[in-house]
Amino acid sequence: MRIAIAGGTGTVGRHTVTAAQEAGHETVVLSRSHGVNLVTGEGLEAALRGVDAVIDVTSIATLNEAKAVEFFTATTKHLLATAESAGVGHVVALSIVGIDRVPHDYYAGKLAQERIVAASSAPWTILRATQFHEFAAQMFEQAKMGPLHLAPIARVQPVAAQEVAERLIALAAGSPQGRARDLAGPREERLSDMVRAFARASGHRGWIPAMRVPTRQMRGMQAGGVLPGPDADRGRQTFSEWIAQL
Repeated sequence: MRIAIAGGTGTVGRHTVTAAQEAGHETVVLSRSHGVNLVTGEGLEAALRGVDAVIDVTSIATLNEAKAVEFFTATTKHLLATAESAGVGHVVALSIVGIDRVPHDYYAGKLAQERIVAASSAPWTILRATQFHEFAAQMFEQAKMGPLHLAPIARVQPVAAQEVAERLIALAAGSPQGRARDLAGPREERLSDMVRAFARASGHRGWIPAMRVPTRQMRGMQAGGVLPGPDADRGRQTFSEWIAQL
């Protein structure tokens, strides 16, 4: 099976490419470094020739709602339109658990993406997953006040990016499902504890105060808005196990 991975150089994208190849599939990476601009559609038509399924794990490093909506609207529309014209049999999009409960900032862009996919005539599946274990590293790097690192307060249930990638490949190889069952990590964690654990594992010994970030997205996460429901599938690797591998 020939599978194209949009965003195949990112955190979960790299795992998805590897998981596809280990399962015996041929892969096509859709990214700027591979000659494809998903925002403009440049190079996309040629890249999707002969592709059986597309997995969309694109992302953008922004918390600005307008920028997130603009990015995901443009990339999703180009990807779906080109996939349909190329005769791609299945489009799988990765989304985030709880974004309809916390439809703000970056999550507003993901919600816009879901709506475009669901309204398209392409055969589709959407998998919502919780935050990856790597979210702790991202917050450690991004949440700063001058030289001081901060530990944002939030309730999360992180999942291994590798396990998300494996689920995406299994879904892409199967029939379109619409909304697939959500995938979450094995247990709830405090984001502030995760950030501090990552800092220690990476050699940082400075003080990292916990802080309530006053954005709408983070307030929703503080309230538990992105935690999985009881019917979500649970992953295997805990955050502590992931940290121990660093």
